[in-house]
Amino acid sequence: MKVAVIGGGAAGLMAAYAAASGGATVTLFERNEKCGKKIYITGKGRCNVTNDCEPSEYLRHVVRGGKFLTSSVYSFSPRDLMDMLERGGLKLKTERGNRVFPVSDKASDVTKCLENYCKNAGVHFKFNERILKLDILNSTMRGIITENDEFYFDKVIICTGGLSYPSTGSTGDGYRFAEQAGHGIVSPVPSLCGVNLCGNYYKPMQGLALKNVAIKIFRCGKKTDELFGEMQFTHFGASGPIILTASALICREPADDIKLELDFKPALSFEQLEARLLRDFKENQNRDISNCLKALLPLSAIEPLLSRCNIQQTKKVNSVTKSERSALLTNLKNFDMLFSSLRGFEEAVVTSGGVSLKEINPKTMESKLVKGLYFCGEVLDCDAFTGGFNLQIAFSTGYAAGCAAAKTD
Repeated sequence: MKVAVIGGGAAGLMAAYAAASGGATVTLFERNEKCGKKIYITGKGRCNVTNDCEPSEYLRHVVRGGKFLTSSVYSFSPRDLMDMLERGGLKLKTERGNRVFPVSDKASDVTKCLENYCKNAGVHFKFNERILKLDILNSTMRGIITENDEFYFDKVIICTGGLSYPSTGSTGDGYRFAEQAGHGIVSPVPSLCGVNLCGNYYKPMQGLALKNVAIKIFRCGKKTDELFGEMQFTHFGASGPIILTASALICREPADDIKLELDFKPALSFEQLEARLLRDFKENQNRDISNCLKALLPLSAIEPLLSRCNIQQTKKVNSVTKSERSALLTNLKNFDMLFSSLRGFEEAVVTSGGVSLKEINPKTMESKLVKGLYFCGEVLDCDAFTGGFNLQIAFSTGYAAGCAAAKTD
């Protein structure tokens, strides 16, 4: 059985190893000069390889495609991946939120471990070779056509990634191959990325990191989600953990339908916060309102908040009206972030969208339209939250595709 794997990222390396281990003769085609370019930049260069949790818990962190992924994740779970990597000599550690990293904190060590598995299994690598099109006859794979040659293969596994971080080689080739084979594509959009905000109100807060805050997500005026944790204001708007999570939830929604509100004090109810504010006002009656709020907010957040409430920073506390105090309370708990749009693919951790799951066998990753054609990893319409969950999608679907492709029909 001759198998071609197109793409040398996490999914491609796993698929190539699984197919070769199953007895297939495997050639891995990578358009770059080396494998794992996207692996190298994940986890800020440390590579959060997976999340150390049970499959049932893992699937709760999948945003889209959870039902489709159930079989592959149970067949090759986070624990299976961790055991495999450690058998290959890669020592792992588990950090906050069950995030798993190499002890060395070097993403390149993850790629080396996977490459060693492939080489020991007999995988042949072809670098700097771009695939132009698939060779399909009568809805059956016959091979691939590259910039340099034509190759015959019994099976072809597409592991080309999505559109996020295009500098790593993720330029959407997989979608083109899928369309050539007759597959539908769910329009790809950036996910796990920062958000652009309207206006300039956030400029004074640029660089401000906030902990223990909440982001409320409204769709068409109805609150649908509330996220607690950390975020930060940036030169374009906002980023940080809960913002990235929010982006995954709203990335397919029209921007005009979305509203994001920041709760500076989610641990306090509206009534508790009002009592706190009244106490602070009583103790600081003759001070400027901006000075009074220093005990409640970071310094750089005070100006934008007061501006939103139409209150002068130099206004004395004893002259703040009831309506102004009400505006302060409202904005402390429901500060409209003036959402504009998501950041682009250049900054997105993953792509949401891709090859329609309706046309893929969830147990084998084989196309239901073309015999011998498989898809795995980010090219599929699957995505998850941060924390190692997206890389596990690549590994689990890659393993499923490789194992299936090695079998004789």
